[in-house]
Amino acid sequence: GIVGEANIQYALDPKSKTYRIIEVNPRLSRSSALASKATGYPLAYVAAKIALGHDLVSLRNQVTRSTTACFEPSLDYCVVKIPRWDIDKFPTVEKSLGTQMKSVGEVMSIGRSFPEALQKAMRMVNEGSTGFEENWYLRTRASNCTSVGMEGRAAIEQDLRVPNPIRLWTIAHAFEQGMTIGDVHALTDIDKWFLAKLYSIHSMRAHMRTVGGLGGLKADPMCPTLVLRAKQLGFCDRQIAEALAGGCTWTDILDIRDKYNIRPSVKQVDTLAAEFPAQTNYLYLTYVGDEHDVQPLRSDVLPAYKDSLYDTAFGKGRLQDGDPYSLPSQKSSTFQGSPKLAPTKGSSGTNISALALPPTSTGPGVEFNRQNSEAVANDGKSSFIVLGSGCYRIGASVEFDWSAVSAVRTLRETGHRAMVINCNPETVSTDYDESDRLYFEELSLETVLEICHFESPTGVMVSVGGQTANNLAIPLAAHGVNIMGTPAKSIDMAEDRSKFSALCDDLGIDQPEWSHFVKIEDALAFAQHVSFPVLVRPSYVLSGAAMRVIDDEEQLKSFLGGAAVVEQEHPVVISKYFTGAREIEFDAVASSGKLINYAISEHVEDAGCHSGDASLLLPAQRINIETHRRVMHVASQLCAALNISGPFNVQFLAQETGHSSSRCVKVIECNVRASRTVPFVSKTLNVNFIELATRIMLGQDVKPVNLHLIEMEFIACKVAMFSFLRLSGSDPRTGVEMQSTGEVACFGKDAHEAFLKASVAAGFKIPKANGGGILSLGKK
Repeated sequence: GIVGEANIQYALDPKSKTYRIIEVNPRLSRSSALASKATGYPLAYVAAKIALGHDLVSLRNQVTRSTTACFEPSLDYCVVKIPRWDIDKFPTVEKSLGTQMKSVGEVMSIGRSFPEALQKAMRMVNEGSTGFEENWYLRTRASNCTSVGMEGRAAIEQDLRVPNPIRLWTIAHAFEQGMTIGDVHALTDIDKWFLAKLYSIHSMRAHMRTVGGLGGLKADPMCPTLVLRAKQLGFCDRQIAEALAGGCTWTDILDIRDKYNIRPSVKQVDTLAAEFPAQTNYLYLTYVGDEHDVQPLRSDVLPAYKDSLYDTAFGKGRLQDGDPYSLPSQKSSTFQGSPKLAPTKGSSGTNISALALPPTSTGPGVEFNRQNSEAVANDGKSSFIVLGSGCYRIGASVEFDWSAVSAVRTLRETGHRAMVINCNPETVSTDYDESDRLYFEELSLETVLEICHFESPTGVMVSVGGQTANNLAIPLAAHGVNIMGTPAKSIDMAEDRSKFSALCDDLGIDQPEWSHFVKIEDALAFAQHVSFPVLVRPSYVLSGAAMRVIDDEEQLKSFLGGAAVVEQEHPVVISKYFTGAREIEFDAVASSGKLINYAISEHVEDAGCHSGDASLLLPAQRINIETHRRVMHVASQLCAALNISGPFNVQFLAQETGHSSSRCVKVIECNVRASRTVPFVSKTLNVNFIELATRIMLGQDVKPVNLHLIEMEFIACKVAMFSFLRLSGSDPRTGVEMQSTGEVACFGKDAHEAFLKASVAAGFKIPKANGGGILSLGKK
C-alpha cells in the first residue's frame, strides 16, 4: 500500500454522475502545495513524518496546536485557483486549451462565498482586470482567442465553445450581450450552479447602473446595504466605480465605505471551521463577517514558539519556554476598529528607531474577537509588510520569491516582525510559518491599503517582490504608507521611461537617442529622423511586455494601431535600436545613494535578446578595463541621483571596436528593485544581496563585503529554459520581449565549461564530436 501522499485524478460525467479514475500518482503532485495552502493541512510535512515512522494520531495539527493530524480539514471559506497563461506572448501559438499543460503559474484566493473568491482570483491572475467584467475580454481578445476575424454573436459563441485563457471574461461579455445562463451552458457545458453565481455578479453590476451614478448612490437610503452587498460579491472599489460611471472613481467608493465603516474582516485559516480555537497566523480578508479573528500584530505578544527570532532557519535552536501545544484559553474580548492611515511627510528609508508606533484605535469599526485577552501588550517590536511577487508568469518567477523570503528572514533574524502579502500557492513566501503573519491576498492597492489600515505597519517593503510590488510604491506613498528603502519619487523616476531618459540627459549619461510620444504621428517622425530599426518601450512593465523592435514604417503603424501602448497612463518611449552591441548587467546594493556591493555580469548573446532569455556570465569575461570603469561610474551617478537605499539593477549597451576613442557605453534602463538576476549573483558570490539591502532599509550601518571578482577561481553561467515544444506552432526566436519559462546555472573553471554545463542542464542537445556541428544564423 501507499505510505505518504498520493494523488488520484478522476473524470466525472456531469450527466450521469458516474466517474472513472484517470491515473494514480503515488507521490506529491503539482496540486499538493495548493491543497495544503487551501486547507492549512501540510500534506508534505505529514507525509514526511509518516515516512519516518510516525502515525497520524501522534502528529499534532500545526494550526490549532490542540488537535491531532488525524482528521479531514473542514472549511468555513471557499478557495478558487485560476491558472495563468501567457499565450499572448506567442502570436503563432494555438490559443485553445486542451490536455497538454500551457499555463506558467497560478493564483489562489480565499473568500466566504464563491463570487467573492472568484472575483479576487480574476484580479490576482490579471492585474489589469477588475474582476468578472467584459473589459478584459474586449482588450485582450485578439491575442487570446480563436475567434479572430469573426464578429458579433458568432465570435462570442466561438470563444465560449473553445476553452481559452480568457473564457471567464468571455462569459461576462456574453451576459452583457444578453445571453442567458442556458445559452452559456449549452455552449460550454459549465455547470449551471457556477453560471448562476456568475450571473449574480452580472446582476449586481446591472443594478448599480440604475441607481443614478455616484449622486444617486449617495442619496439612496440603501446605499450602505448596496455597497456592502457588492463587496460581499467580490467587487473591488474600482469595479463599483466603473459600474456607476459618470466620472466616479475608486476613491469616491472608498469615501463611502469610510463614512459607513464598511471594512473587511480579517479571518484565519484554521482547518477545522472554527470548531477549535486556532493559533495560526494564516489570514485572509472577507466582507462576509462582522469581527476580526486576530488583533493587529503590533499589539500582539507572540508565544515563544512563533516569535520573530528566526531560530530554526539560522541554526540558533528553537526557544523552549512556553508550551506550544497547550489548549488556548476560552476567554474573549472585543477589539474595535483599526487606526486609519493619514498622509505623512516622512521620507522613505527612515531609520525605524525614529518612527513611533501608532496608537491602537478604539473608535467604531469591525469588532475583534480575540482569545487569550490577557496577552494584549506591545513588546516594542516593529512590524513590517513585505509584498510578494504575485502570480508566476513569464518574467516573474521564483527569483522574486527568493528575494522576498530573504527579506522576511532577515527581518525576523534582526528581531523585527514580518508580514507577507501574496497570492501564489507555489511560493515559499506563502508558507505560513515563514513569516509572523501571512495575508493570502491580492496585491492590489485597495487590498494592501486595507491591510495597512488594520495593521499600521512601521513600513512596507516593495523592492523585493518584482514589478507587481514595485508598481504599488507611488500610490501607497500617496496614501501615507511608509515605503522602506528608496524614496517612492525615485522609483517613479526610474520606472517612467520619459523621466528616466530625461534624468540621464541631465546627468550627461549616454543613452540611445529617444523621444516620448502620445500620438502615432510623433513616433513616425522620430523613427524617420533616427532611421529604423527603433524600439518602442512602455513604462512600468516587466519582461518587456508590449515592447517591440520595429524595422519599417508599416510595422510601426501596425503595432501602434493594434496595441494599447499609446493608451498607457505613463508616456511611451521610442528609441534608436542598436545591433551588434554587447549587453552588461550591473546588480548592486546601495545605502543613501552610495554603492555598498555590486556585481558586473555580461550576456553571451548580443543586445536585443531580452535579459531574461539571455545566457549570463559572472564575472564578466569579455569587457575591458575602460568599459568596466565606465559602467561603474555611470551606475554610481544614477545611484546618487536617485538616492537609492536597497537593491537596484542597471542594464548597459557596450560597443567596442578596438579603439579607445570609439568605445561606447550606453544605459538601457535602471530598475530600482531586486532584479531576476539577484539570486544568481548572490549564490555565485556567496553574499546575500537582499540581506544587505534589508539591513540598509532598517537603518543599520552596513559595511561592504570584500568581493574580488577578478580573483574568482570559477565562472558561473546562467542559461534560460524555454517551453517552445509545449506550445504548438510557436516560433522559437528570442527578442526584446521575454519568452523563457525557467533557468539553470552551473559553475566551471572557465567560461566555456560553465556555458557547456549550463546548456546541458537546460536540456540542449549537444552534438557529438563526429556527429555534426552547431549552425548559427545571423550577422557576424
